[in-house]
Amino acid sequence: MPEPVRQRSWAAIRWRQFRNAPRPVVRAVLSSLVVAVILAIGYLAYDVALGRGADLPGGDLRVLAIAVYVVVVLVVGSVVTWLVVPQPTGSGPAGVRRRSGWSAALGFFAAVPIAYLVMVAATQIIRPLLG
Repeated sequence: MPEPVRQRSWAAIRWRQFRNAPRPVVRAVLSSLVVAVILAIGYLAYDVALGRGADLPGGDLRVLAIAVYVVVVLVVGSVVTWLVVPQPTGSGPAGVRRRSGWSAALGFFAAVPIAYLVMVAATQIIRPLLG
């Protein structure tokens, strides 16, 4: 008689899902995360310069900088994911890589929370540490 299936806890199930995430999802998240971190570092440099009294051309454009940050993270996350996440080929010809708007949608929806979380971490956690 076979042994009964061991029931896993909620945390054990989530940890296993995290360790075995599908490669397209990992690629979508990492592409958006890299872009968001690079742009957030640029924003922090601009914010610190303004905070220390630097006379920058154009004055205080932090709201515009955040708007540009969000748009660029969403667009680049969508485009990069569209480029690196092919659709499954199914029973079609082997080696043919197909792309569709669904790949870009995956990148867009992965980029939304990443853009928010990286900017919150940059402005609410890292910025106070920089003085």
